[in-house]
Amino acid sequence: MKLNRLELDFFRNYAHVEATFHPRVNLIYGDNAQGKTNLLEAIAYLSSARSHRARYDRELIMLDQPQGYIKGEVDSRERTFILEAKLCRGKTRQLWSNGLRLKTAGELAGILTTVLFCPEDLYLIREGAAARRRFLDGAICQLRPRYAQALAEYKRLYEHKTRILRDWQENPSLLDTLDDFNLRMAQFGARIIYYRAHFVRRLGEQAPAIHADFSGGREQLGLRYETVSTVQDPLGSVQDIFESLMRHQESHRRAELDSRQCLSGPHKDDLVVELDGQSAKQFGSQGQTRTAALSLKLAQREIFQQETGEWPVLLLDDVLSELDGKRQSFVLNRIQGGQVFITCCEPEKLDGLERGKSFQIQGGSVLSQHLV
Repeated sequence: MKLNRLELDFFRNYAHVEATFHPRVNLIYGDNAQGKTNLLEAIAYLSSARSHRARYDRELIMLDQPQGYIKGEVDSRERTFILEAKLCRGKTRQLWSNGLRLKTAGELAGILTTVLFCPEDLYLIREGAAARRRFLDGAICQLRPRYAQALAEYKRLYEHKTRILRDWQENPSLLDTLDDFNLRMAQFGARIIYYRAHFVRRLGEQAPAIHADFSGGREQLGLRYETVSTVQDPLGSVQDIFESLMRHQESHRRAELDSRQCLSGPHKDDLVVELDGQSAKQFGSQGQTRTAALSLKLAQREIFQQETGEWPVLLLDDVLSELDGKRQSFVLNRIQGGQVFITCCEPEKLDGLERGKSFQIQGGSVLSQHLV
């Protein structure tokens, strides 16, 4: 799997750019705030129609422009795909694959899979549960189209239920719809829990070995999926999970009405990371938690390869400069195979890179691109 070519129009600070990439290593360098991260963000957007930095698509469009455009040529599954995304202010985005309009972002799953690693991910272990849910969601959405659909619908239902709970005392008739929202949230929530649990199981098969390799076997990494307390077996059937969610909702109905908050559902899930049986978040050092985060991201990459038979495109956004020499070498040694994009300010400080192609970025333009 590889991205051959990218074209941007009015995306972030790029008025127009076209670039052709190397099948292995692509080094994107330049000063800060010139557009290096924006380039990787555009690549990642083609894989899932989601941005890791923007909540709304309109934030991706250049200021004072009505629309933005992303186009990429991708070799995947022994075929060539032309992926396109048109972003419009005040309108729904439009997605195409080989000229055919896509109905949902889930239809992009499996065409261009990417693993994005940015400096914020180094704090994945120390952050709140929401950061780890985003990690799980971003990974699973690229592999399972039905998960992306269930997640989008659950979020919509959650927002509606939150408004009901917030306003029901002023407008008691809103409670007439609460049972219906609970039922549908349990239906979609059960699918979310099922997919998350199975992905965490896969992470648990890959990440500990990677972590042990890095630590020389001195530390044992453990992963545990925490979800709604009534769900005894999140790896079980969707129907069993659904029934467990309904029981949890019923037992928390009064508490939700009193607190005016949605207290039941997978929106409170967490991925618990442990080192030698203890919470990495509570007891791990900065170095240990960074290594654990690296292990999760590299495990995600290996799972994608096992699922699709192809290495995903790896996007390293200025993350190597945040690592000490030992961790930097560890990452570079683990990413042999597949296409890689690396952003940095000073490329001469990155030792051990394979030959590939470099791109100098300045002010939303590619000043130069050449083989290295």
